[in-house]
Amino acid sequence: MLMSLRRSGLVGSAIAVAIAFAILMTLGTWQMQRKAWKEALLAQISERSHAVPVPLQDVTGGAAGSDPEYTHASVTGRFLHDKEQFLWAPDASQGLGYHVYTPLETAPGQIVWINRGYVPHERKEPGTRGDGQVGGEVTVTGLVRKPITDPGTFTPDNEAYRHMFYWRSLTEMHQAAFGSQGPKAAPYFLDADAEPANPGGLPQGGVTLIKLPNRHLEYAITWYGLAGTLLAVYAAFVLARVRRGRNGSEHPDIR
Repeated sequence: MLMSLRRSGLVGSAIAVAIAFAILMTLGTWQMQRKAWKEALLAQISERSHAVPVPLQDVTGGAAGSDPEYTHASVTGRFLHDKEQFLWAPDASQGLGYHVYTPLETAPGQIVWINRGYVPHERKEPGTRGDGQVGGEVTVTGLVRKPITDPGTFTPDNEAYRHMFYWRSLTEMHQAAFGSQGPKAAPYFLDADAEPANPGGLPQGGVTLIKLPNRHLEYAITWYGLAGTLLAVYAAFVLARVRRGRNGSEHPDIR
């Protein structure tokens, strides 16, 4: 076969195809490794988000470098309803609306920002949902969420001056509520659970969407398929070239 490739002048193309094949197979294998990693991550998130709630201070005071995202946690304090901020969050089934972010004072000078959940556009004003503006000490359970620091090119700018947000910036929300000299805020948000429901039904908790795309198998099949196609096409090309050479239709050795 090697002599046939040499006589047909195909050694260079064979090397190029071998290199391309190796690259495609490597990309496919890498995607399979990514698939395994993503599945393990999804399993970890599912376990973490359904676990018994742990005290939030244990999460925020965890080991440096640890990722608390989606940890099920609880915290006790008093809502400061007059400091509410609103995240634009239209719902596919319920229409236009907002997520209500309310500071929870856990101790003098200590704040945890709670995403209490969804309210429709017509119930944005606190006066339209007075039953849900609970007073006194409350315990909130929910999922820890990290602030967004890089919203992306096409995300609108937050309008903190009117307490309206398009992405969850902890720094901007906190400053909009308390100014530059306000109390200290915990470094994470807490998305409140759906249960127990707020009095009057609003805000509706349990709004966390856990959407991590996992298309790595599809990508792996694509890379492996391209590798197989490359081999099949090149094999057919070589076979046709060698046959023509044997039949005397080409004379690659003649100078």
